[in-house]
Amino acid sequence: MSSSVLYDVPGPRAVVRNRIIGAITILVVLLFLGWVIWRLYETGQLSPEKWSIFTYTRIWEIIGEGVVNTVSAFAVAAVGALVLGFALALGRLSDHAWLRLPIGWIVEVLRAIPVLIFMMLLYYGLPVIDIKMSPFWAVVIALIAYNGSVLAEVFRAGVESLPRGQSEAGYAIGLRKAGVMQLILLPQAVRAMLPVIISQLVVTLKDTALGFIITFHELLYVIKLIGSQALYNSPLIPAAIVGGSIYVAMCLALSYVAYLVEKRTRRSPKVIAFDAGDGEEPTTMTETIAARRGLGKFDGTAGPV
Repeated sequence: MSSSVLYDVPGPRAVVRNRIIGAITILVVLLFLGWVIWRLYETGQLSPEKWSIFTYTRIWEIIGEGVVNTVSAFAVAAVGALVLGFALALGRLSDHAWLRLPIGWIVEVLRAIPVLIFMMLLYYGLPVIDIKMSPFWAVVIALIAYNGSVLAEVFRAGVESLPRGQSEAGYAIGLRKAGVMQLILLPQAVRAMLPVIISQLVVTLKDTALGFIITFHELLYVIKLIGSQALYNSPLIPAAIVGGSIYVAMCLALSYVAYLVEKRTRRSPKVIAFDAGDGEEPTTMTETIAARRGLGKFDGTAGPV
């Protein structure tokens, strides 16, 4: 008979009570959704006239262009944020105060500036000093700066959460700090913090919508433009429903890709595809590196044994 150490197993009365509460909750949610749909119908938001604009091929071509611009900005910003995050994290983990302290201040300043203000400074502020920037790059640079600084803290927290013996064992087998970071700490930290990293990338995808304020022709800009067409009865709600559905689809696709990546990288700490040479498999990443260097088994504290 299995039991949980976190909470007591509910008894028959608790099971019935939980099922009743769950059923009531589902009923309330369904009633609320029904009320919303009824209000949309009563106000004419579901009428064919409101949705007729989406029967034109050109409208979907414009929406497709907005989706492409959104995905393009997200892709460049995501790669840039990951690279910047790694660089800033390494700087914050440096043993040299002259590097660690300035990088720390840079991270804090970039995290403190709202993304929208950053975009507006780049697009409207730089022309004051004769530097012109396209809306695309204003959006991308702002997203890279903000999300890169957030990811830097994620990577730093992931590395510092690892047992201290991991790095000490790496030094004991002759690795320098760069080797310990590259071969031992960062792979484990990234794997452990992957859900947080993906969550921040989803935020990056959604923050591209702020670009419509600086006239970047992304999905939200296109949806706002379609919703304001008075010739088609200003279908703002239908356009918002279509745009919101596309955003949800993109976020779900990104989450699914993250699930596949996490599934491929998820390994037990004791599953290592390397033979130490003495008939026994190494049980940690450090032992694997030690075995590859011909140092034999490693006890994790005192060096090769």
